[in-house]
Amino acid sequence: MNAQDWKLIALALLSISSLVVLITKYRVNAFISLLLASLVVGLGAVILLDVPARDATGKILVTMGGKSSSYTVLAVIKSFGDGLGATMTGTAAVIALGTMLGRLLAESGGAEVLAKRFSALFGPKHIQWCIMALALAIGLTTWFAVGLVLLLPILLTLTYETKQPFLRLALPLLSCLSVMHGVMPPHPGPVVAVEALKASMGLVLFWGFVIGIPTAAVAGPLYARFVVNRIAANPPPIVSKSQALDRGFRLPGFGLTLFSILSPVCLMLVATVAELTLPKGNSWREAAQFIGHPTLALLAAVLFASWSIGTRCGYSRTQILKFTEGSIATVGMTLLVISAGGGFARVLRDSGVADSIGKAGSAVDLSPLLYGWMVSAFIRIATGSATVAITTASGLLVPVMAVHPELNQHQIALIICAIGCGSLILSHLNDSGFWMVKDSLGLTVGQTLKTWTVCETLVGVAGMLFSLLAFKLMAT
Repeated sequence: MNAQDWKLIALALLSISSLVVLITKYRVNAFISLLLASLVVGLGAVILLDVPARDATGKILVTMGGKSSSYTVLAVIKSFGDGLGATMTGTAAVIALGTMLGRLLAESGGAEVLAKRFSALFGPKHIQWCIMALALAIGLTTWFAVGLVLLLPILLTLTYETKQPFLRLALPLLSCLSVMHGVMPPHPGPVVAVEALKASMGLVLFWGFVIGIPTAAVAGPLYARFVVNRIAANPPPIVSKSQALDRGFRLPGFGLTLFSILSPVCLMLVATVAELTLPKGNSWREAAQFIGHPTLALLAAVLFASWSIGTRCGYSRTQILKFTEGSIATVGMTLLVISAGGGFARVLRDSGVADSIGKAGSAVDLSPLLYGWMVSAFIRIATGSATVAITTASGLLVPVMAVHPELNQHQIALIICAIGCGSLILSHLNDSGFWMVKDSLGLTVGQTLKTWTVCETLVGVAGMLFSLLAFKLMAT
């Protein structure tokens, strides 16, 4: 660590603080606030610290003479644009298609059909565990954003059906989807960590469930008990389709509705199984990965749902077109803010903040598990990206692991679980997931900080403690 590293960390904290103040105190549009915060850290790094330029992978660019080129004011804008574009590329299609599927589920009454059947099966007193089971099943192979838009109509309908407080059901859903995204392959972060640390994919999946389920229970149902009477959060309104169904329309059946929502999960699961069992270059593996790609899986699900819970139930193609177009209109600003969060994260990376945080973590003499968790947590807080946090922490952990040959495969898998949990901690205004949760659940910024941010922090801390306990037991 040198003086410039500490200055970069201070600059990142200043930019994050300015982001919070702009949005919460001065009510500046979130997209504009993220752009301004990016300029604060980017221009500060260029003008005050003269940091080196980096390539698309984050590595310092070196000229033919062996000297590093400098990061420039124009490069700051380029970094923001590149991060915005990369985030839009990775999320726009899946969020748009997932929102369409969710809208079809809500408009056809399919969400109400599922909610009533699940409510009758579990009973109102155990409906939290129903929500968790759905989130664990769907979140295993789907991205957090996809799982949220798929399950949101069911969450809202269950809230009205059971008369339960909204947060009592919303927090278990969020905690389960988040844990699955952070610790379970085939999500990108854990897959990168498995490759970097030469871990066993099967053991990571095993310990992901063992660590993830109690972690989600702490951050979801247990925290919901504490917060539900302290924060007044009302669910967005919905219309009861069974009471407002026009002549010529009918509610979809339970079986077809359930298949419609689970079909993308099944296709992604096929791709996961093929990736784990078939060698690279195998034609069946490539075919499975093609049909199981999140975008294609959701496209197939939307097309099937347009018939199964659309035209089959009496809706015309014009009405289905109206539903799908209307769903995109409602998430337009959300997509823009999510992408701006990716732009802010890229500026933080290209200005050298991630490297400085990594050096700060390496200066502390800790066990590999705690070191990996701490670095991942710091990078997550600074950049807002769970995937960036996991991949960066995994790379920084490789030389540390080299001096610990006594670690067995179980312990390495637990280190990956801890890194994944650290990558989820303290989600705030530079995290695209923060804005998606806020807009999807109809919360204010303050309510999102008190619910989602605390929930994610509990996931990060509880997951680390459970992983550490198992790590110690596996050492004996």
